[in-house]
This record gives sequence, C-alpha cells and structure tokens, in this order.
Amino acid sequence: MTAEFLFIAFVLLSAGVIAVPIASKLGLGSVLGYLIAGIAISPILYGAGVDVLALQHFTEFGVVMMLFLVGLEMQPKTLWEMRARIFVMGGLQVVLTTLAVMALAMLLGQGWTVALAIGLVFALSSTAIVNQTLNEKGLLRSDGGQASFSVLLLQDIAVIPMLALIPLLALPELADALHHAPEAGGHGAEGLNLSLVEGLAGWQVALVTLAAIAFVCLAGLYLTGPIFRFVSRARLRELFVSAALMMVLGIALLMTMVGVSPALGTFLAGVVMANSEYRHEIESDIAPFKGIFLGIFFITVGASINFALLWDNLSLILAMTLGLILLKATVLLVIGRLFNLQGAHKFLFALGLAQAGEFGFVLISFTVASAVMPPEIADLLLLVVALSMLLTPALFILYDKVIAPRYSRGQAAEADEIDSDAKIIIAGHGRFGGIINRTLQAANIETTVVDYSSEQLEMLRSFGLRVHFGDATRADLLHAAGIEEAKILVIAIDGREAVTELARYMRQNYPQVHVVARAYDRTHVYDLWAVGCRDIIRETYDSSIRATRSVLEALGNSRAAATRMVRVFEDFDRRMMLELAEIYNIHDPHAENSEYARHVRENIAKWEDDLRARMKEASEGGAEVAREGSA
Repeated sequence: MTAEFLFIAFVLLSAGVIAVPIASKLGLGSVLGYLIAGIAISPILYGAGVDVLALQHFTEFGVVMMLFLVGLEMQPKTLWEMRARIFVMGGLQVVLTTLAVMALAMLLGQGWTVALAIGLVFALSSTAIVNQTLNEKGLLRSDGGQASFSVLLLQDIAVIPMLALIPLLALPELADALHHAPEAGGHGAEGLNLSLVEGLAGWQVALVTLAAIAFVCLAGLYLTGPIFRFVSRARLRELFVSAALMMVLGIALLMTMVGVSPALGTFLAGVVMANSEYRHEIESDIAPFKGIFLGIFFITVGASINFALLWDNLSLILAMTLGLILLKATVLLVIGRLFNLQGAHKFLFALGLAQAGEFGFVLISFTVASAVMPPEIADLLLLVVALSMLLTPALFILYDKVIAPRYSRGQAAEADEIDSDAKIIIAGHGRFGGIINRTLQAANIETTVVDYSSEQLEMLRSFGLRVHFGDATRADLLHAAGIEEAKILVIAIDGREAVTELARYMRQNYPQVHVVARAYDRTHVYDLWAVGCRDIIRETYDSSIRATRSVLEALGNSRAAATRMVRVFEDFDRRMMLELAEIYNIHDPHAENSEYARHVRENIAKWEDDLRARMKEASEGGAEVAREGSA
C-alpha cells in the first residue's frame, strides 16, 4: 500500500464527507454532492502529481457494485405488476430518444455506429437523482412520479442489452489502434491471459458465451442456496459479505473470460442472488458499502472532468446540454400525452427525466474501450452528461416554482368536482389514510377523501369507495372540499415537507379545524408542533409499541405487566416530546440546535433513571399480581 494510494483514498473520502452534507442541505442531493466533490478535488490531485487515470480502478469497482445492486433489487413481481408502463412507456422512451439523438448526430456528420452509440448514452436518465428527488418532494406516488419510476426501471434493465450491443459497433480503425496500444504497467505479452474464446471461430465464441450465461443461471438456481447454507454454519456475518463478493467477482470474471462485459456479469449475479432465500441478508450486509461505492464512482467522474476542454468548447457543450434536455423533454411530453398523463404530471415526467444519467458514464467508457467511439468525442459527451445532471435541480425548481403553481390555479376542471358535505376531510388514501377512512366508514361516519394518484383512485373506485382526485395542498381544492365547514382534516399525504407546509397553512388560515397529521419521525413531530399542529401521529409508533409488548411477553412477563411497562414508556416518551418540542427550533438543523442539545445533555441521566425505576415498578407489580392469582 503506497503513500499515493493512501493520499488518493483520503482525499476522495474527505471530499465526500465535506461536500455531500452541504449539497444535501442546499437541496442538491447526494449524487450531485459527490460530483461537485470530485470537481473540487481535481486541481488538488493534478497539482500533487497524482495520476487521475488511476482513479478509474475505483470507478470500475463502483460500477460493478452499482450494477450488482440494481440486479439484486429486481423483483419479478414488481416488474409484472408494472409491465405495461415499464416495457411500453419505458421502451418507447429509450427507442424514440435513441433514434432522435442518432438522427441529429448523423446530421452533424457522425457515422451511424457512433451516432447510435451516442443515442444509447443519452437515452438514459439519472435513476439516483430522480428517485431521490421524487422521494424527498413526496411526488413518487403521483402519476408523474410513478411514470418516471417505470421508465427509470426500464432504463436500468436496458443498460444490459446496450452493453451487449455496443461491442458489435466497433470501428476497425479504432480497434486496430486499441489493439496496438501499449499495455499499462509494462506487462505486454507477458500478462496473464485468461481468455476462453481467443482463437475461436465466431460460432464457437457464441456457443461458449451462451454456455457461460447458462452456467450462471443454473448456478443461481441450484448452487446459491447450498453455498449460503454452508456459509451460515460458521455463524460469522462477514462471511455472507465475502461469499456475495466472491460470487459477484467470480461471475464478472467468467463474463470477462468469454469476452462479455463484466458489468453484464455483475447484473446477472445480482439477479441470481435476488432469487435466493438469503437475498435480504445479503442486501442488508452489503447496504453499507452501497453508498461508499456509488460515492467513489461519482467523485471519480467529477475529478476526471477535463476543464480545459470545457472552457475551450464552452459554447458547444452548453448548446449540446441544453439541446439534449429540450429534445428529451419533448419526447417525454409526447409519451406522457400518449399515456394520458394530465396537467402538471406530464411536465414532472418530462422535466424530471430530461437529463442524462450515471449509466451514461459507464456506457461512454465502455464505448471507448470497445473501439466504438473516438476518445475526443467521448470526452465531450462526458461533459454533457455531467452538466445535464448538475442542471437537474434547476429543472425541479422550474417545476416547483413555475409549472406546478400554474396548474394548481388552472386545474379546477382537471380535479374532481367535490359535492360532499362531510365534516371530515382525509388528504391521502394510502396505507395510513386508507385505514382511517375504512374505520370511519364502518362507523357510518361520512368522509371526503382526496388523493393525488389517479391510478390509486381508480383502483379504490373499483371497490365502490367514494374518493376524489386532486392535490390536497392546493387552497382552491381545500375550498372545494369544504374546508370552511369541516371539523377535522387528516393529513396523510407523502412528503414530510408537504405535510408540514399544509399543517402550517391550516393553522394560519383555518385554526378552527382540528388537524390530525401523520409524522415521519420524531424530528418531524417537532416540526409539526412548531407550525402549530397539536394532534400528531408518528406513522410507525403504535406498531412499534405493540411489538415491544410482544417482546416483553416473550421474555416471561404477563400480558398485564407488559401492558403496564409499555404504558410507562408511552407516558415518559410523550412528556419528553412535549418538553423538547417547546424548545426545538425548526429553523436550525437538529444537530445544531444548541438549546435543544444542551437541555438533553443536562437531563438525560435523570430521565433514564426515572424511566428505569418506573419500568421496574411496573414489572414487579405484574409479578405480584401473578403470585396472588396462583395463590
């Protein structure tokens, strides 16, 4: 382990640790934080004489793990349920965008093979950025969010046939130059040759390749389970990680030996393990590595940006980036209209997916390595991909500030007409709001239900439930739902910020309406308390309390004792929540709230001692009751 290696690793990790929290606080997301970190450290690395090309070793392993995790998370059931949108909508997007970009590239003088490769690169969008942003904004369950998710899923799947197709587009002149290039490290012909297809005829290569893929599939069906059962006997958690990495690297190596992309082998490895009964164990063990590998991948991309090339071709690169965004947005708008996306949803769909994606970096590197694209063109495309990803937050700001408010004002004809005069309004009919509505309906209590997903509402209407389409955060829709005459508003929509802002709006404009709000976690409770909401329900709190009671009973406590113990904890937790909510500052991050932190530090020992004493009393009281009953 050399000092240069340690220096590179230290700079990479330090840049991520510093840049990502800042980027997240500014609403840019972790992926852009890593890209910015790479951009920031590139002068340091070049100034210190570090060979930035050596960072490609980290990048390649990050790509391997990224594709493995994509395969691991592929669920056949999910794919089947969303098959129409995934394969038809997503397939149309990939094909139409590829053809449109290819046509433009050919008009600009590129050969059809290079133009097709460029089209494949630009057809992809950023899964990491878009999914994260939709989750943060509570838009994933909307029609536009679900359409975006479906297309992103198809794009992730489409990477695999793209990796198989690209080598077939190799240019002879580039292949000759690549073949005669000096080998890195000076090994030359003395390097280890593990190829299984060298010197074979074309049909023999095809047979060996198919045999290797068949072996991977059969191994997944018949060997994965026995291997992990054998490993589990050692009762060492790290062996699961080692076994998973062994299979990933082994399958990637096999694919490389038969001349297929190791990325394809990695994806197959993930799919193979997704069918194992140990999938969840593997996923939980590898999860901590996921962020590190992806972070290193994006940092190296940022650090590899050629700023000299950027400044020398600034006008061209900006024009290509903006042209790409405009072209993809146009194609997506057409597809959205074909699939009946209405109002702001089609613009969320179009703007959200208008950028190029992280897999574009993979394909660009692969096209150069496969002698499909000249390095000088690849360098320009890398800049376009990175710049379009950096512009993604601006596209979502455009949607939030310009498009969504415009459709909120003009969407009255789009939203359902609400003729209900119920005194209870339920905003959001998902797993939380749906249970509330069903319970109230069973008690003959009329409700007005508003949800922003037309697909969800169509499903509910098929069961005879009376529900209405619309965005409950809009003032005009709340008015149409009868908020002036309502007694209770249940806020069960997705997105903690959306819940907080709606609770704030209600407190300021309709203080007479009792608001019951779903909170995501403890900090969200404090946020809702700060804006004036006083009936706050943590979405998993009650189920956690019930699970705790079951654990206490399994330990030998009676039902009565276990019930008293969890009631003691509930009482303690509620008192602490109220006490801390009064001093919590919503405008400061949790860790920086000095008054809050100081109060906790000064009182936590006293609180814990008091809680333990009361829990012991509750437990012993249960034991005394049990002894009296047996006597």
